Amino acid sequence: MKRSIILMGPPGAGKGTLAKKLISLGLVHISTGDMFREAIKAGTALGQLAEQFIKRGDLVPDEVTIGIVKERLSQEDCANGFLLDGFPRTLVQAEALDEITKEIVRPIDVVLNLDCDEKELVRRISGRRVCKVCGAPYHIDTLKPKVDGVCDLCGGPLYQRNDDNEEALKVRLEHYTHQTKPLLEFYQVKGLLHNFNGSLRSEVLFDEIVEFLKS
Repeated sequence: MKRSIILMGPPGAGKGTLAKKLISLGLVHISTGDMFREAIKAGTALGQLAEQFIKRGDLVPDEVTIGIVKERLSQEDCANGFLLDGFPRTLVQAEALDEITKEIVRPIDVVLNLDCDEKELVRRISGRRVCKVCGAPYHIDTLKPKVDGVCDLCGGPLYQRNDDNEEALKVRLEHYTHQTKPLLEFYQVKGLLHNFNGSLRSEVLFDEIVEFLKS
């Protein structure tokens, strides 16, 4: 079974939902944000450096991010497989990841890319709601709370993020397309890229991907 995985796709394509399902296969879900928080909490040299940039509101430089990724993938819980979500975002990061995985002898098995129609992305993003207290996700069409505007889990109020609208999404998609196209070509050449229809229901998409990973 393919177990060292990069998950790619535009905002709203369903990466988060899929990732939560894939960890049931014993994969460690690693997101960029989680890596930063863990490194900062652990007080590593790179974590302290990243914290300085984050506190200033600046982007963490590639060399720091790449170093934290290497630290994280080298940990014992990644020995049996990992799911990278949110990294790499640039060609420089992809090339660095290639070197890292060779060095720690944990090569990438596959890159799962979720394709999704822009109209569907707009519907998903603009309908998203989040609990202010616990962060639980909802959707006005597909994942409604039992009581309108109230979180089922903790009773907190639901809200719409400022960037969860059509105008903001189009800007994010432009950035994503600009940054991601070279990455898709990079992994296509390596024979690692496999595209899936992100418009499918999450259960159907998960079943298709599990069948592929086991093939």
